[in-house]
Amino acid sequence: MSYALSGVGPAAFGVFAALALSACTVQPLYGPIGTDAPLTAELQAVAVDPIPDRVGHYVRNELIFALNGTGSDVPPRYRLMVSLKERVQTPILDTVTGRATSATVIVDAEYRLINIADETVITKGVAFGVASYDRFSNRLANVRAARDGEIRDAKVIADMIRTRVATALAK
Repeated sequence: MSYALSGVGPAAFGVFAALALSACTVQPLYGPIGTDAPLTAELQAVAVDPIPDRVGHYVRNELIFALNGTGSDVPPRYRLMVSLKERVQTPILDTVTGRATSATVIVDAEYRLINIADETVITKGVAFGVASYDRFSNRLANVRAARDGEIRDAKVIADMIRTRVATALAK
């Protein structure tokens, strides 16, 4: 009798799963959106405003590449405004020398995507990046390590913002 019931369980589960998934409205992120324009064309129409400072330069370059990696010249329909706040923390100190042995670069990016036609805010939010690095007695090695941390933060932030912008434009 248990043999007969074991065949019913998987069959019932299969029917239930098919019914549950038939009502699903999942769409591919990079497929066509409501206007039958692919999302990549919408992302290429995002103009990234200049961001001050070195980290801003890194974030802006990463965003431009992430949104329009083709280099094609598309008339902008959206404006992406980003403002950054950077801070460095030194959580570990050498007890003998009193110097920091590691540091953490934390970058917060507040962004807003604006429709150029009517100046409405489509999406806004905060993205952040946290990158740690070792500190050494050589000052130039510390500068380079800090810069590498900023570049890693810029890539993470650009990735976060691109994904959120793509999600907002796909709706």
